[in-house]
Amino acid sequence: MNALQPMIAWLSRWIDDVASALLRIGEIVRFNRKVQLVEQSDGGFLIQTANKRSVGAPLRIEEGQFVGPVSAKTRAILAGSQIEVILKASRFIFRPLELPSRANEFLDGVVRAQIDRLTPWSQRDAAFGWSTPSPLGADRMIVTVAATAVATITPIVKALADRRADAISVSTVSDASGANPPIMVFAQRAGAELRMRRLRRKLIALLIVTCVATGLGASASIVVGNDLDAERMGLERKIAERHAALISGRGSIADEAVAALEARKRATPAGVIVIEALSQTLPDDTYLNELRIEDGKVQIVGLTRDAPALIKLIEQSQHFTHATFFAPTTRAPTDNGERFHIEAHIEPVFPTPQ
Repeated sequence: MNALQPMIAWLSRWIDDVASALLRIGEIVRFNRKVQLVEQSDGGFLIQTANKRSVGAPLRIEEGQFVGPVSAKTRAILAGSQIEVILKASRFIFRPLELPSRANEFLDGVVRAQIDRLTPWSQRDAAFGWSTPSPLGADRMIVTVAATAVATITPIVKALADRRADAISVSTVSDASGANPPIMVFAQRAGAELRMRRLRRKLIALLIVTCVATGLGASASIVVGNDLDAERMGLERKIAERHAALISGRGSIADEAVAALEARKRATPAGVIVIEALSQTLPDDTYLNELRIEDGKVQIVGLTRDAPALIKLIEQSQHFTHATFFAPTTRAPTDNGERFHIEAHIEPVFPTPQ
């Protein structure tokens, strides 16, 4: 089996590469009709083709289904199309976010980290996107974040997916004039994912047929099955041995675990002492929203008047070293200062309790 493992890994990568290549070729030669569903003031959706020509009467969607009959022509337009749903701005909240210009390289992570603060929803419950950054001074920029609840768009996406749409995206515009480009908050390529799965299944079936025809299929499956059984039995045995040793408190495993815990206890200062050291180090105009202590490091998130100055103050303390920003410093119009994310190593020089 050791000799077969590299071959199996190579075959898996080969299947993925071939399927992806075939899918890309198919996308090039495939005719993709692009249509828009533009939400109207009454909640209906008007179908527009690529040349902005309206088709049929507005559609209504409730609880993941189209309300009323859908004409054969409309069904034909939706099936296999790339559909862009443009929702009304009233469904969204818009928040300006000021950032350093260098944050443009990792804008996705920066915005995601701010969603909990900018919106009423968590990352998991929000559908959000942002505008193209605009310069704001010498080394600053501003983006507009648009967000809504995932539950708002889920019924619309479901209704279109049930009509076999090839790709679905959801966007909105921040102003009624349409001068600004739409902000995309959701994208799904259901058709491409389905075609990818089908291609992989066909390639796997082709390989199995080839192996069986050459007499390799049965022997390979027996070797793989036997090896997996042996690995599983060995793993179960090791787990049982470790569990027994830890319960009994005897043996090298238990001794090593206890020694490691004792060493960690001696090396890591108590959390209350770390907090006390920070309170003595940080200036009065600094407010903390989050504090995490883990693996000999402390992470703090909060607001301050001068974020770069905090790095110098923390470095000057005997209790902390290697202070750095682990996320960009931001400033929103609603913030009374700069929002910082700083991480530092804790020096275990505190008097620990005996």
